[in-house]
This record gives sequence, C-alpha cells and structure tokens, in this order.
Amino acid sequence: MPKYLCQGSYTEVGLKGLLKEGGSKRRAIVEQLVRNMGGQLEAFYFAFGSDDFHIIIDLPGSVEMTAVALAAQGSGSVKSRITILVTPEEVDQAVKKHVNFVAPGQ
Repeated sequence: MPKYLCQGSYTEVGLKGLLKEGGSKRRAIVEQLVRNMGGQLEAFYFAFGSDDFHIIIDLPGSVEMTAVALAAQGSGSVKSRITILVTPEEVDQAVKKHVNFVAPGQ
C-alpha cells in the first residue's frame, strides 16, 4: 500500500478548532478518516516551525489520497502538501529497471 507524508499548517479557522478540540481528538478524527478510506495512520505529530503537523498514512492509492487532500484543503482549515514515500526496497527495484532517457538538448 502506498505511503504518504502529509505536512502543513492550520489556517486561523483550523487553529481555533484545534484549540477547542485538542490534539488527541484531531489525531482520532484523522485516524478514522484514513480508516474509512481503506488505509492506516502510521504517525501523527504536531510541530513547531514552518509546519504545524507531520502525518504519515498508508492508503490504497492516489485516488484515495487525492480525495483526502481535497477534503482537507477544501475545508479551509489547513494548507498542506503531500509527498509519496518510497521504501529502500522500491528503490532497489527501480535501479534494476532499464530507462532509455535522453536529456533535453542531447
């Protein structure tokens, strides 16, 4: 199952909700949402700095991840970005593939 890193920040609306609900409730809501999409929450952390949260989730595929991202972004409560995570074993498989790439201008 593909693994995704979700990082982002809360908007003013999102921060007000977080202050009202607390961190554990936010994690439980995200965990239930991911479960409903056929996935699993691996990690959920709040952070100081440019990002307010770092979440790692397993989902069946990009359609499910897109649905989750659209719902979260569409709420107006968060601004986030998604990174597809690749395991070392997947890199091992990738380096064994022959790719006939021609760079621009060559």
